[in-house]
Amino acid sequence: MPRATRASRLTGLLASVLLLAATAVACGSSDSDTDSDTASSGSTGSSAAAGAFPVTVAHKFGSTTIESEPKRVVTVGLTDQDAVLALGTVPVGTTEWLGGYKGAIGPWAEDKLGGAAAPTVLKDTGTGPQVEKIAALKPDLILAVYSGLTKAQYESLSKFAPVVAQPKEYNDYGVPWQDQTEIIGKALGKADQAKTLVEGVEAKFTEAKKAHPEFSGATAVMATPYEGTFVYGSQDVRSRILSDLGFTLPKDLDKVIGDTFGANISKERFDLLDQDVAVWIVPDTTSAVTKLHSEKVYADLNVVKEGREVFVPETSDYGNAVSLSTVLSLPYVIERMVPQLTAAVDGKTATKVEQPAS
Repeated sequence: MPRATRASRLTGLLASVLLLAATAVACGSSDSDTDSDTASSGSTGSSAAAGAFPVTVAHKFGSTTIESEPKRVVTVGLTDQDAVLALGTVPVGTTEWLGGYKGAIGPWAEDKLGGAAAPTVLKDTGTGPQVEKIAALKPDLILAVYSGLTKAQYESLSKFAPVVAQPKEYNDYGVPWQDQTEIIGKALGKADQAKTLVEGVEAKFTEAKKAHPEFSGATAVMATPYEGTFVYGSQDVRSRILSDLGFTLPKDLDKVIGDTFGANISKERFDLLDQDVAVWIVPDTTSAVTKLHSEKVYADLNVVKEGREVFVPETSDYGNAVSLSTVLSLPYVIERMVPQLTAAVDGKTATKVEQPAS
């Protein structure tokens, strides 16, 4: 099928959760972009901690006990592969979301493959995970942490391997990257290593905040122009980038979008966009900006008049890294987004917000 825009994938994903109980968004990829050797050999670069197993992990549907160190991991969660790779394990199967990357592994994570073959890529046809194809990979652990897995899907997958579903404390697709990494670390018997990884990325956020005290107290919002205006809520990973950098999200944000990762808003609520900075994930920078600014209600906002917008091309490596927002992709994001945010909130209308190379 033709490559869909990022916004349509995200909103389509939301519709799937609500209407079809699907767990991922299908997008232009074959069922597998690797050879048969991939399905026959998992790879572990570092061993689990001594005495780590058995381990029990709580989640939305109860808890799952993993008896021994997993060797063949399949990720149903759309971004779970990055945490698995960061912890030294190459999954035998991943779930497609972004498209365009072999094994569904972005450039920020490629070096974690080492000499191992890229994972087999599975796709969702709109009815949930491909149970038979996942079973054929003979996993000893299935991870669905960043997901919208339903109870029926969880029970179906649990018939042939332990499944760690999304945590109950957050909306579907709302788990923070820190919790995602630590949950996966616990499941792999590498809890201490996961904590260290989280602390390392948090230190990068702290460093950026210290270098830019102007971020603290400033307000920001993350949006995308799909079927009007789609705004991401406080539990979405993209909005958490802004929060982690010290920005404050709009006060009424979650009240307006409801109990989801994001929602379309009407022109009557464009006040949510009129913040110290508005970050837009757009399909094409030039045409998207022209279209946005042709909407008079939006164009009349101070955030536009004072040049406080940041635009992120959704299908670039940068845009993909923002959408994943994982322990591996976030350092890549920080390096590129912080200069843009700095230019947007410097109080000078003439300052141009530059576009990163990728």
